[in-house]
Order: sequence, then C-alpha cells, then structure tokens
Amino acid sequence: MSPRNIFRIGVAVAALGWLGWSWYRTHHAVDAPGKPTTTKAATAAPPAKPRMYGRIAFHPCTLAPQYGALSVEAQCGTLSVPEDRAQPNGRKLALAIAWVPASDNGEVADDPVFMLAGGPGQSARDSYPQVAGAFGDVLKHRNVVLVDQRGTGGSNLLSCDSGDADETDASTAAAVAMAQRCIAELSKNADLRFYTTTDAIADLEDVRTALGVAQLNLIGISYGTRVAQQYAMRHPASTRSIVLDSTVPNTLGLGNIFARNLDDALALQFAQCTEAPACKARVGEPRAELSKLMATLRTSPPTVRYRDAGTGEWREDTLSPDRIAGMVRMYAYMPLVATILPVLIHDANEGHYENLAALSRMMQGEMKDAMAMGMQMSVVCSEDADSMVARKEDADTLLGNGMTEAMAAICKVWPRGDMPADFHKPLATRVPALVLEGEFDPVTPPRYGEEVVRTLPNGRLLVLRGQGHNVIGAGCMPKLFAQFLQDANAKTLDAKCLDTLAYAQPFTSFNGWQP
Repeated sequence: MSPRNIFRIGVAVAALGWLGWSWYRTHHAVDAPGKPTTTKAATAAPPAKPRMYGRIAFHPCTLAPQYGALSVEAQCGTLSVPEDRAQPNGRKLALAIAWVPASDNGEVADDPVFMLAGGPGQSARDSYPQVAGAFGDVLKHRNVVLVDQRGTGGSNLLSCDSGDADETDASTAAAVAMAQRCIAELSKNADLRFYTTTDAIADLEDVRTALGVAQLNLIGISYGTRVAQQYAMRHPASTRSIVLDSTVPNTLGLGNIFARNLDDALALQFAQCTEAPACKARVGEPRAELSKLMATLRTSPPTVRYRDAGTGEWREDTLSPDRIAGMVRMYAYMPLVATILPVLIHDANEGHYENLAALSRMMQGEMKDAMAMGMQMSVVCSEDADSMVARKEDADTLLGNGMTEAMAAICKVWPRGDMPADFHKPLATRVPALVLEGEFDPVTPPRYGEEVVRTLPNGRLLVLRGQGHNVIGAGCMPKLFAQFLQDANAKTLDAKCLDTLAYAQPFTSFNGWQP
C-alpha cells in the first residue's frame, strides 16, 4: 500500500466509515452531486455577550458538516489545558468545545451528553451535524457537548500532508520517510507523546469540572467507544451512562483486526447478491469476481479515462489494487451503498473501469482532509503498536498484511506516549450501558459487543440487522437512545421496533435492483 494511501486510509477504526455513510446520506438528501461543501466546524458569528455554561464562555456558532448542506446552530467556546500535565506551566492547548443547548420546552437534566467521535482523528464538532438527527429526542431534556479531542479539529489539529508522495511506491521505506517528514513538521507545535486516549480522558474530566456538572452521559462511536470505556474506568462516579456504538473492546489491539473483519463482512454482504437469483445471474459470485479483478490490477493495472465526479473534468489514472481495496473497504461500512459493488466489480472485469475509477477517485478526494492522521498515529502507536503483527491467515484477504506491516514500521519511529498498565483490561462496571453493533460491520463486528457486555452487569447488546458501522441513526434507534438516557436502564427497553429493519437489496444494474 502506498504511503499516501496509508496516511489517507490509515487504520481508522470508525470515522472514515462514518463519514462515508454521512456522505451518502447528505448527498442523497440534497440530490446534489458535485463538489462537497467545505467544512467549517465553527463559523464565526458577530460578537455577542457570551453565554456561560459553568465557567466556560460560549458564543453562537454554526457547525457545518463535512459533506452536504446540513448544519447545526450551536454555542462554541474553548478551555485551556496543559499539553503535558507533568509540566502545568508549559505549552497550553485550547480545547475547542461546542454546546448544543437543550430545547427550552421542558425541564433540562443536569447531566449532559458528550458525543465522542471516531477515528482516531475525527473532530466531534465537524462530525456531529451528520448524525444530529439521532439526537432530536435527546435534546428535549439534555444538553449535548462536543469536545474536539486534542490533535483534532480546533484542538491543535495534527494533520499530515502527504504532499507529492509517489503513489506507485508502496515500500515500507517510503511510508516511514513520509512519517518522519510529518513528525518533523508537527513537532514544531506539538509534543506528539501527549495526544493519546489517556490524555484525552484527562481533558474530558477538566471539561466536566469546568462545566460544573456532576455526571456525564457518554455516547462513543467506534474509536470513541474506547474513549468512553477509558473514561468510565477512570471516573466511574462521574459517569451516569454509556452508549457504545460499534464497539472497540478495551482488550483489543488495533494492529491486525482489519483484514479478516473486512473479508468476513464482505462475505455476509455479498451473500445478499448470491442468494438473489437476479443478482447472481447478472454478476455471478461477487467475491470471486473481486478476486479476479484484484489479480488483474496487480499484474496489469489499466490506465482509465473517466470524468471526475467532483470537477466534471476528464482524468486519466492508473487503477491500482490499493485504490480499489480502499474503496471496497469504505463501501463495506455502508451496506446500503455497498449493494452497488457487485455490479461495479463485474463491469470492471468486463473491461468497463470508468465507473469504478470515478467513484474511487471521488472517495479518495473527499477523505483526504477528513482525518487528523498525526493524532491517529500518536494514539495507535502508543496504545496498539504491539498488536501490529502480520498474520499468515491474513495474507490472502483483500487487504492482506501490507497495512499492518507499514503501520508497524511507522510506529518504530513515531513518538510514543505512556499508557496505564491496566489500559487493555476489560471495562467492568455497574454503570448502565447500551452496546450497539451492526450485523455487517466490517471493522467492529457483533462479537466485539458480545465481549464487552459480558463484564457490564447493567449493560445490554443490540445487534441491528443488515446494518454496518455507526448505527445510532438507524430505524428507531434514536428513540431507543433517548429512552435509555432518560431511564438509564438498557434492560427495560422495548427494542422490538428494530425488527422492522430490512436488508438492502443488491443492485442488478446501475438503475437499481430488480423488483
């Protein structure tokens, strides 16, 4: 895998998949293909008297989405924290915070909801507009608070520019060289050892104290579930409830989970086509077709002329196997969108590469600035480097061991922070917990939720049929989410409404599926 692709795709646990789902939802909603809206997490408003929440001063702002036309009116402020808590008089960080106030129509509970974004590397403020619909009922009674984790968004962003890296150089040496350039640039304004999950937990506790609230409700999405579990472990008395959407178990090292989990999810998703006679007759066996395509791309990558979906201009690119593997991986996060993959892959095997090239380029461009890759490296290299081991059983998967090997090499040079000795112990707490998984999730499959809930006596696992990664907005889940926060009792939820979730029908052509 080329170093540029490593820094664009990385080992992102959640956010890229979440962004992909959000891209589909917002673009479909406004029916406006083309160049996405530029992200402006906190558009400045005219000066106004600050609105105080505890001792933090907030001013009106607009949270704009990564893609699409949706936006959320909020209040934005900052809280200064030391970069290195062992040096309180050293460099300070201004944590960027957004507060979405509860409605004024009823009694507002004292315990706010903190949404913890995925990645690692995604901004909570940037990502919230894309899932704001899931918080509608929550906001009737509770404030929502969004803290850009240090190194993301407006909190001393650690973003690596891949620059003019050679797309064709897939060597480990090239990946390490890019990482070293990134380290040199970011180290001018940051000590990369202090951008770990543990540092972020201390920040969240500082924010809670500054807001003047006794307890928090935490909703973590993918990597955000690690943050939620670590906070609940370190500050149980300050944690009223936790919701873990697409769960990363504390016990899990992120080094080599991606290849096998993706292949398992693709098998489930592609089965929707092989079990549908019209789809199977049109495209054959999707997994076999994908293997055939990847073999072609490895031996004779074609040069493809196609129209850029973002600019409308004609482009000519070589279609590399890494590029298509990355695209398939991102589409697998969204089973609804992934239903078109069998048709795309089959047509490419027939020599028609244009649609595949255009869609992969569009996704690659939109993901370019979606992740704070420097922050991501600081997290995974400090917390997961020991698990970055190539496995023989992964060699024949779509992703193979290339990403794992490259990340292991990068982590040998990346500055590492400290990690508590019990960091990877399972969370064992009586704090009420709602654990959510998608049946087809390609990165955090349902078995992860099963593992986590075993040590949560007041926890409950819900597996959402036919869903992928990040399921808080699916079907009636927003209603159940609000009910759980109201009563803090997952076991009494009537979740029968989730039975109405339907499987996405596989496409048999670019016009859709056969009725």
